[in-house]
Amino acid sequence: MKLAFSTLGVPGLPLPDVLRLATTHGYHGVELRAHPEEPVHPGLGSAERADVAAEFKGSGVEILGLAGYARVAAPGDDEPVLAEIRSLLDLARDLDAPYIRVFPGGDLDVQTPEEADATAARRLGTAAEYAGDLGVRILLETHDSHRTAADAMRVLGLVGHRQVGALWDVMHTWLGGEQPSETYAALSPHLGYVQVKDIASAEDTTPLPLGAGVLPLAECVEVLSRHGWDGWLCWEYEKRWYESAAELPGLLGAGREHLSRLLNDSA
Repeated sequence: MKLAFSTLGVPGLPLPDVLRLATTHGYHGVELRAHPEEPVHPGLGSAERADVAAEFKGSGVEILGLAGYARVAAPGDDEPVLAEIRSLLDLARDLDAPYIRVFPGGDLDVQTPEEADATAARRLGTAAEYAGDLGVRILLETHDSHRTAADAMRVLGLVGHRQVGALWDVMHTWLGGEQPSETYAALSPHLGYVQVKDIASAEDTTPLPLGAGVLPLAECVEVLSRHGWDGWLCWEYEKRWYESAAELPGLLGAGREHLSRLLNDSA
């Protein structure tokens, strides 16, 4: 498996510094948070996009994917959501990134679960055709209204398109009560990559160094290895939302070593 980290852990950090962290600490790739407050986002012009692609190519670090914020199950009109997805897909194509991330984002106070599922599936099915033309996959993250693999599969089963897959966020499936073996069994035909992290408890989701919390990272890696899955593990350290959390750069080396140990132990 290849290892990456998300720029959510180093909010606003200039791209050369992100790449320096990746190469210094032995990460193969970076997940870019695609938001206007970050260096890379859909508002970049063509020359800026070319520069970003060249920086990554020159560094030998891969762009794992673009973490966008489109909410495919949210109530409202389809077109603004589809426009947001298309802009992410265009950016991914220009940067040679294989994936974009979208959230479910359903509002079960005003939608039934069936309505949220149908809305998400309709939008993803429409966007899948555009994604196919660009050679980029859309990954629905296990998150918010659809935090478990069982939830996500209700949508993905309706979509049934190879350009739409799943992003397994290990914290959300754990909070939803799923065992790693259950999550993998459901998502494996659709799995793009896996976001790893660690937290103190279900009540305190402040990010911790990998291995310092309660999330079943060893079990997740063991399940993936046992089934011969050879994709990406991406450390999503949510520093952007938790100002009191330790700074990620000082943790990256130990985090890579922890993941490497888990991979060796499960080999």
